[in-house]
Amino acid sequence: MTPGKSAETARPARRRLSVDRRREELMAAALELFSTRDAEDVSIDDVASAAGASRALVYHYFGGKQELYVAALRSAAEQLESRLRPHEGGRPLEELASGLRRYFDFVEEHAAGFAALLRGGPANRAGEIGEIVDGVRQRLFRLILRQMRVDEASPVLRTTLRSWIASVETAGLDWLEHRDIERPTLEKMLVDHMVALLGVAAAYDSDVATLLERLA
Repeated sequence: MTPGKSAETARPARRRLSVDRRREELMAAALELFSTRDAEDVSIDDVASAAGASRALVYHYFGGKQELYVAALRSAAEQLESRLRPHEGGRPLEELASGLRRYFDFVEEHAAGFAALLRGGPANRAGEIGEIVDGVRQRLFRLILRQMRVDEASPVLRTTLRSWIASVETAGLDWLEHRDIERPTLEKMLVDHMVALLGVAAAYDSDVATLLERLA
């Protein structure tokens, strides 16, 4: 140590983060915890410890656990929705396959955010949390209609597409847990699953039958 300098002055300066960067780190730590545990079982102390921050700092940025939970899920939802922006120009099923690739890019790159967003049953999806999750589903629903060149879904088509979206969510969670199916295979399976569901729906709705012919 240089003479005349105390241990305190010789200590490296602590890295300072911007407000946005610090919030992102806290939300990322929270998402990791929320992806494997119910929100009720995660404490502010858990988040602070996972983020390498103080309890007071978490409260400073978010006020409490519920605010942090909502902010973290909204961040995950916004990231996923950004991946779902339409890339047009191909055939409808090609655009659907492209959308699935982007969807699973997010699943793979942001596993904690995806799992936290979808984890839990209806009891955990009330109020603001439910609005965030339903918003993502509505965005995906509208994207599929746009890809299929459909302005408004009939009741049969609406039910069919929402059933398929639920299957995609379940497939994503299952793939994260097991990873025993190659991603391209899973994505192709889901496209084929869509066609199969539309085939069943076509027997109950002539408009769906016409749509299926157009997709062939």
